[in-house]
Amino acid sequence: MEGSFGEEGPAASVPLAKWRSDFSRVFQHYLDRSTPHTVGRWLGTTAVALIYSLRVYFVQGFYIVTYGLGIYLLNLLIGFLSPMVDPELEASDGLSLPTRGSDEFKPFIRRLPEFKFWYSITKAFCVAFVMTFFSVFDVPVFWPILLCYWIVLFVLTMKRQIVHMMKYKYVPFNMGKQRYGGKKGPGSTSTSKD
Repeated sequence: MEGSFGEEGPAASVPLAKWRSDFSRVFQHYLDRSTPHTVGRWLGTTAVALIYSLRVYFVQGFYIVTYGLGIYLLNLLIGFLSPMVDPELEASDGLSLPTRGSDEFKPFIRRLPEFKFWYSITKAFCVAFVMTFFSVFDVPVFWPILLCYWIVLFVLTMKRQIVHMMKYKYVPFNMGKQRYGGKKGPGSTSTSKD
């Protein structure tokens, strides 16, 4: 009987491995299809964040999970706002961002791309939501202290990041950047005086 159990173990794991592989493939397919739909993805993440917030509000607990989530999101935000090549650390490679008008234009490349930023935030909210169903993570803490500490940490971190942006003259967003529309033909704007 002992030998038969050993034989069933690997045979039973084959369908599980196949199901996991199929699920992973389907999940990756839908993840790839969601890539160009930025607004829809962020609306979905906002809905997940709202559901998590409502769960924490109604349960009146899991503040330490929320604090950990906040620290993780702050870390992701810093990665999203930072250039891939830090001008302070990599100035000798010649890959630094332009700091003068005479420097060659180099596009801003994020350390954490938008899609990975979105995906990590969504996963973090889902994991935190699942953690709220286990009482072991409901550590009793005085939440206003955690909130104040997180706000101070956020302000100091963002101040440092903004100073870094101003020092090396990079803007991690497309707002306010000059756009070149290309050449327009003479027939592209037709104004008729009837």
